[in-house]
Amino acid sequence: MADILPPQPGPDGTVGVGTGPQVISTTDRFEVLVGPLLNYRRMSNEAGGPTWHGSVLVVTTPGQRNPELSLSPIGAARANEPEAAFSISGASTVAGEKLYEDPHKAFWRFLLTLPIQSFESRWKYSIRGLAYEDRSKEEKPQEFVVPPVSESMRILFHSCNGFSVGTDVEAWSGPALWNDVLRMHQEKPFHVMIGGGDQIYNDGVRVDGPLRAWTDIGNPHKRREYPFGETMRAECDEYYFKNYVRWYGQKPFSTANSQIPQLNIWDDHDIIDGFGSYTDRFMRCAVFRGIGGVAHKYYMLFQQHLAPPKSTFTTDAPKTTEVGPDGTPVDPVQIKNTFVMVNDKDDPSYIIGSKPGPYVEERSRSIYCQLGARIAFCGIDARTERTRHQVNYPETYKQIFDRLTHEFEANKELKHLILLLGVPIAYPRLQWLENIFSSPLIAPIKFLNKRFGFGGSVFNKFDGNVDLLDDLDDHYTAHQHKHERRELILMLQDLAKKHSVRVSILGGDVHLGAIGRFYSNPKLGIPAESDFRYMPNIISSAITNKPPPQAVANLLARRNKIHHLDHDTDETLLEIFDKDPGHAGLGKSATNGTTATNGTANGNGNGTANGVKIEKKTSDSNHATMPSRNYAIIAESNPTATTSTSTSASASHPHATTLSPTQAQAPGSVTGTSDAASASLSTSTPPDRKANTRKPMHVGEQGAGTGHPAAQGLVATGLCGPFGLDVTLRVEISNSDREGRTDGYGFSVPGLEVGRAYVDQGSRW
Repeated sequence: MADILPPQPGPDGTVGVGTGPQVISTTDRFEVLVGPLLNYRRMSNEAGGPTWHGSVLVVTTPGQRNPELSLSPIGAARANEPEAAFSISGASTVAGEKLYEDPHKAFWRFLLTLPIQSFESRWKYSIRGLAYEDRSKEEKPQEFVVPPVSESMRILFHSCNGFSVGTDVEAWSGPALWNDVLRMHQEKPFHVMIGGGDQIYNDGVRVDGPLRAWTDIGNPHKRREYPFGETMRAECDEYYFKNYVRWYGQKPFSTANSQIPQLNIWDDHDIIDGFGSYTDRFMRCAVFRGIGGVAHKYYMLFQQHLAPPKSTFTTDAPKTTEVGPDGTPVDPVQIKNTFVMVNDKDDPSYIIGSKPGPYVEERSRSIYCQLGARIAFCGIDARTERTRHQVNYPETYKQIFDRLTHEFEANKELKHLILLLGVPIAYPRLQWLENIFSSPLIAPIKFLNKRFGFGGSVFNKFDGNVDLLDDLDDHYTAHQHKHERRELILMLQDLAKKHSVRVSILGGDVHLGAIGRFYSNPKLGIPAESDFRYMPNIISSAITNKPPPQAVANLLARRNKIHHLDHDTDETLLEIFDKDPGHAGLGKSATNGTTATNGTANGNGNGTANGVKIEKKTSDSNHATMPSRNYAIIAESNPTATTSTSTSASASHPHATTLSPTQAQAPGSVTGTSDAASASLSTSTPPDRKANTRKPMHVGEQGAGTGHPAAQGLVATGLCGPFGLDVTLRVEISNSDREGRTDGYGFSVPGLEVGRAYVDQGSRW
């Protein structure tokens, strides 16, 4: 076996292993296969002032030489700031770094840093000689917008950006909602788009890809023992790469990913459906370990803009099956004619797990960064360490909360934590369904399926269990994750109480829109503005994949009980969907909390809009779950953090009372705010003990739905005091509309001020 050369510096200064393909382009063209892809990384004060950090990734043909990117300011993003002057002038030049190269492609990264201005600023980047190898492709927009130093980012959140195997893509008009995203971005720019998992669907690898023959093996024992040799590894590598090129190069998603900076965490479909949630014995088979490695390689490159591991798992190279603390060792066969950067310095935004995952043999990468002036973000990598019985290692949770504590202690200006979990955590229970699928009653049907193919579509092709069981096991509400879920929420409550920071949780995966909430038991009499247990779970899924049948959404809505996490914490879904999207009637005037119901009386019957047929999506009684494609917008409700509020918003929300500065912030509170800020904080009446908490519980939830001031997602409402957030779910009206038009549903989230009256709550009460 050939010796592996030690790391060597390349002509561009990057250090890597492998010689590369030894080809050189003879043209001045920078021949691109896909890209540019724009990422957001973090904010810092490294350059002597507030600094924005990001990156641009371009995938090219091999042999490109010394690419350069030019970054320059354009002007103010808002029309009312025409005279704004930048703190820098002219363009800066950024040299490309080669992350990876083999005989078929190369990955080039450009690290961007720029000073954050006192106004919302627009920036342009361009890459010298950029030309697409596919001449039919048009050059994508290469501009992006950065918020002013005094404001937080305007956030787009999405998940499930792809189609499941067997979906009629044309019937669902392809990724049409990205057209709506681009329209919204044109009206009011997004500063970051958070991908909550399943940014791509790689499940086809088992249907029309190299795993088809393995999937068709009927004997589970033979499937488990099947080797993942170099030939299969190379074929899977090619499949995953080509699938990324196809999807990330497809409009209108490709038009968005060059101008709205991405911030992503992966989930199962980025690998393969259900990865991590099958039985341990099956998950440890060679084929699953192998595709876990290949999927991780391209997740690192395409979604994180990082150099991949030097090699991935294959049974033909025994060293790669024995993972050490630094991940997969080098395989000389894989590194032949290939270059992999090895001196890639980890960005400070990453919280890297202390040991490799059980099936993806690399360490987890959770993310912490700041999204502008007052919002912190943490995305937990909930896939790398996942098994059927755990989501993350206990050590990983400690690392994450140590980092969060450090950040909030260092920066008292932070008022919100947006936590990305991937799957919902405040969601209806389906344990009765889990029990049925796992019960001995299923055993005879499983036997008939194994021997004769009976009920073939009901059971998955991997471990032979009921096909929905892996999805149920993925959820934090699954019985085996119950303890881990409870501990996570209690740690978040403690963080919120200590630092007076409001926690909002993002979740996707379920192909439904919904708003879950944790909150203090009404018997405690705590208003939401002082309730450190109040945490909305913004569930937005899917932006592209098809939703489940109406009957599933209605079943989940019927299961929307008021659950008790413990004796002090309750949880349930907010009934935010006052009408189906696209229907007129009483929807705009019948706000949540009134006697108006969903249904035909509310303009909820089948109809048309813009010449497009609109079908009924929910039952008359379902106000809690929406089976229609969607995405979410999150922005500050009062972005300048002044005491002024929107007159129209205040007029439409008469349920608030305003406390005096003394009442709003009693002496001895955990952290202080100015008297002016406290005086402007509208405080809700605590919910009555017998109140239906599926209905609005505070000022920001009053009128939640299509009539709420936040529903359109374009104008700050001024609700919930100086540190509130507006949340919008934009929901598709009709899947036959290729323009992807949506209707909006809104509510607002109050900032948190834990005054002296509540600081001991949960410890001495």
